[in-house]
Amino acid sequence: MAPPMRKLWLLFAQTVTVGLGLWFVVATMQPHWLPATAPRATPAPQIAAPVEPLPPVTPQAASAAATTSYSHAAKRAAPSVVSIVASKTARGRGAADDPWFRHFFGNERGPQTQTGLGSGVIVSADGYLLTNNHVVEGASDIDVQLADGRQARARLVGTDPETDLALLQIQLDGLPAIALGDMRALQVGDVVLAIGNPFNVGQTVTSGIVSALGRNRLGLSTFENFIQTDAAINPGNSGGALVDADGRLVGINTAIYSRSGGSMGIGFAIPVDTARSVVQALLRDGQVTRGWIGVEPRDLSPELAASLRLTVTQGVLITGVLQDGPASRGGMRPGDVVVAIGGTEVLNTAELLAAVAALQPQSVASVAVRRGAQALQLHLTVAQRPKPLRRSGE
Repeated sequence: MAPPMRKLWLLFAQTVTVGLGLWFVVATMQPHWLPATAPRATPAPQIAAPVEPLPPVTPQAASAAATTSYSHAAKRAAPSVVSIVASKTARGRGAADDPWFRHFFGNERGPQTQTGLGSGVIVSADGYLLTNNHVVEGASDIDVQLADGRQARARLVGTDPETDLALLQIQLDGLPAIALGDMRALQVGDVVLAIGNPFNVGQTVTSGIVSALGRNRLGLSTFENFIQTDAAINPGNSGGALVDADGRLVGINTAIYSRSGGSMGIGFAIPVDTARSVVQALLRDGQVTRGWIGVEPRDLSPELAASLRLTVTQGVLITGVLQDGPASRGGMRPGDVVVAIGGTEVLNTAELLAAVAALQPQSVASVAVRRGAQALQLHLTVAQRPKPLRRSGE
C-alpha cells in the first residue's frame, strides 16, 4: 500500500474509534443530548379464525337438558305441603306426683305442653289434608302453616292407625290442592322428590329415586305396602309429600331407617292409592272399615313346612283360630294352610291381611286351605275388623 493511502486509512480508523467512544460516553452520561429514536412498531394482534356455528339443539337434546332440573315439579307441589305443630298437655311425672312432695313444695309443676313437628299435604281445595297418624296422635291442638305463610287451626276428621294416616281440615280460601299421581305408572328407578319440614328448618325439597316398591314386614304399621326411596327424609318430614318428576303426589312420607336419627338413604312412603282409599272411607263413614276372620297367621317357609311334614310349601300357616270367630265358625283349624282367599292367591302374612281387609263385613268369602293331604274350600262370613286391633294377628 502506498504511504499516502496508508496514512489516510489510519486517520479514518482513528476518527471512527474516537467517534464511537464519544457516542458511548454521551449515551451513558447524557442520553438526552442524543436525538430521539422512533418507537418500535407493536405487532398487530392476532385475530382468531372464525368459530363455526354450533349445530341447532334437537328436541331430544332439549329434553335431556330439561331433566337435569326438577324446579317445575317442586314449584307445582311445594305450595300444597304444609308444616304441622301438634300440641298436647301432659302431666309431669315423678316426684311432682308424690303427695309428700306436693305437701312441702306445692304444685309448682303443673301440666306441661308437649309439641310434635311434622308435615302434611293439602289434597282438596275444601281444606282437607293428609298427614301421619303418629304426627297428630293424642294432640289437643293442631296448628298448620302453609308455604305462603298463612296459618290455621286444624280439625281432626279421622285417623287410621293401621296405615298410619290421619285426615285434617282447615278453613282457608284459595288452598292449593296437590295433583294425585298413578301408582300403576310408578317404577323402580323413577325420580321422586321429598318435600317437608325436616328438623323444623323450613320447607325443604330433596331428590332421589324409587328404590323399591311393595316393602312390607317392617313393623311400622299393620298394613304395609311402602315405597322405598333414597331421597333424604329426616324427622319432621313425616306426613310430607313424595312426588314424581311432574309434581304429582305418589306417596306420604312416613318413616326412615336410621341408626343415628338422620337420613341414611332408606326412607318409606305410603302409596297414594292407599291414602286415597283411606280418605274416601274417612269422609264417607268416619272410619276405615275392613274385613276380619279371626286367625293368627304365620309365614310358611320351606323349613317350617318340612319340620311340620306339610304337603304344601307355599301359603300362610294358621297357628291359632279365635274361638267362635268367623274362621272358627267356618270350619278353619290351627295347622291349616291358607293358599287363596276369594280366588286371590296368598303367599305370605302381608298378602293374607290385605286380602281379608279388602273383604266387606257380612259378606261370604271362599277360602282355599290345605289340611294335610286334603284340599278344602271353606266359606266364611266376614266380620268387621275390631278396635283396638291385634298387631300380630288377623
